[in-house]
Amino acid sequence: MATEAHPPPTADPAPEDRAALRDGLGVGVAVGLSGFAFGVTAAGAGLSAAQACAMSLLIFTGASQFALAGAVAAGGGPFAAAAGAFFLGVRNAFYGLRLAPMLRLPRALRPFAAQWVIDETAVVTIAQPTRRAQRIGFLVTGLTLYVCWNATTLAGVLGAEAIGDTAAWGLDAAGPAVFLALVGPMLTGTVERATAVVAVALVLGTLPALPAGTPVLVAALAAPLVLVLHGRRGRVQGDPGEGPDGPEGPDGPGGAGARKAEGAA
Repeated sequence: MATEAHPPPTADPAPEDRAALRDGLGVGVAVGLSGFAFGVTAAGAGLSAAQACAMSLLIFTGASQFALAGAVAAGGGPFAAAAGAFFLGVRNAFYGLRLAPMLRLPRALRPFAAQWVIDETAVVTIAQPTRRAQRIGFLVTGLTLYVCWNATTLAGVLGAEAIGDTAAWGLDAAGPAVFLALVGPMLTGTVERATAVVAVALVLGTLPALPAGTPVLVAALAAPLVLVLHGRRGRVQGDPGEGPDGPEGPDGPGGAGARKAEGAA
């Protein structure tokens, strides 16, 4: 008697795919809620709901948006505000160079995917072990964060407009607080911390003399300055592998050990 054939059971998604989905949702929702703080900051800076929402839809990079709104709130001109936001957003281009060979998206999708190349999507994508998981992590993080960020931006602007004077409630500090929360986890090494300290010193030193919004542009000089000093320090200390008798110590090609061997021969 012929047995009835049954279709094979559907295999469960791979563990790494589920992990990428979980990471993307967690990061997207958690960071996306910060859009509320940006909405409040934008309203406090005098931006309309349409302007704030347009920034979140089109710029979609938190640090640049907070910098732009902060410069406007301080009375800075449009050029200085936009320039500061631009410099902060340049890092996303380097993320794109790192993510492109990992994701290998079709050419037609790359312009749309570029909108989602930010800190969070880069971190989640790079952490995944397979290309499939990387694509899932990028897509879920980008989509979740984009929807949550824009929805909470609108909620923040409308809430701030309903409250009225955001400074009276202390909500004008929301922008700087979130900005510090975004920057803090990036300060993992000595060079990063030194750059942050020098940048703060440059801002505080130039704040009384320069127009509003301009000190943040001066602070951009902190990165090359620290890198140059760090490089000089490394050259002064020398390569730990170098010894007094040559690049590979006394037993290297130019060391005393090599000369002894030549004499014995």
